[in-house]
Amino acid sequence: MVSFTGLGSLPGTDLGAAVRMTFDAVPDLPYLPELPARGPWAQLVGRGLGLPSGLAAELQAGEWRLADAPGVDQRRARATWRDDLEALEENAQGFAGRFKVAVAGPWTLAANLGVAHVGRVLADHGARRDLAQSLAESVAELLVDLQRRLPGAELLVQLDEPSLPAVAAGAVPTPGGFFRHRAIDLPELITALGWVVSAAQRAGARTVLHSCAPWAGPGTAWPLPTLADRAGVAAISLDVDTLSSNDLDQWGAWLDAGLVAYLGVLPTTGEVWAVDALTTRTLRLLDRLGNPDPASLVLTPACGMASWTPTQVTRALTALRRVSERVAEEAAR
Repeated sequence: MVSFTGLGSLPGTDLGAAVRMTFDAVPDLPYLPELPARGPWAQLVGRGLGLPSGLAAELQAGEWRLADAPGVDQRRARATWRDDLEALEENAQGFAGRFKVAVAGPWTLAANLGVAHVGRVLADHGARRDLAQSLAESVAELLVDLQRRLPGAELLVQLDEPSLPAVAAGAVPTPGGFFRHRAIDLPELITALGWVVSAAQRAGARTVLHSCAPWAGPGTAWPLPTLADRAGVAAISLDVDTLSSNDLDQWGAWLDAGLVAYLGVLPTTGEVWAVDALTTRTLRLLDRLGNPDPASLVLTPACGMASWTPTQVTRALTALRRVSERVAEEAAR
């Protein structure tokens, strides 16, 4: 059976309504929605800094920076998490099955979080380490809280890493924009991700590494499967439009070896694709990948859906459900 799910961000500001819609539209793999329209404390970086036990930070002139004490926006981010978990518990009474929650990954936080004297956390080895270890502790605490609220859930953590390709390729600009931060080598990338993955595993959850950004390194395949495998990640999620021919060859081999892939087949810009066109696109992609085991596949939007209307979101998730059914039927022939 081919699964399908969403990736996180949705339009609007009503978390209760978004949770109910998600459980109704994605019953086999629902997730905690993110509503960035609520403000910077509910967007990717602010939400990542709102987890319990996180390093103190504040929002200054539109940029999140490490601080001596939590600023008002970080306190609001933490309050938003508490409110979201309350709304989730209220609307998911008795739920049993797979459930996914998304958090910003350590490298995206490091690339977007400022620190005194060096510009960004990405430029400071000690700050990078402290941030990743703090995130690991916070993810573990979040999962314990979720398990208490949803005792029948099989938890998955989606690590959102849109900045990871640029971090690995040395393409993250410095604050002034004139230079680029040096590339972080593969062992350090793996170590930081591994801390978070291990913390999730100790809390009984599996991890999905998600990046919808293209590889920024010239002339080489995106080494995401290698990185994820060595860090202990259970599955990889990405926008299929970011894959080059070299990437597709690599991914076909990894799928044969048992990789679980969340394939972002539904573009999230423009109008929602029709079911027939999306089915054709997905089947062609799977043929290019060597027709992998359907059980190793999860179909998703390419990225978050916050730019769409609620009606478009519902149409998109309905389309993914129908495409997953057609792919499963084709595989059974």
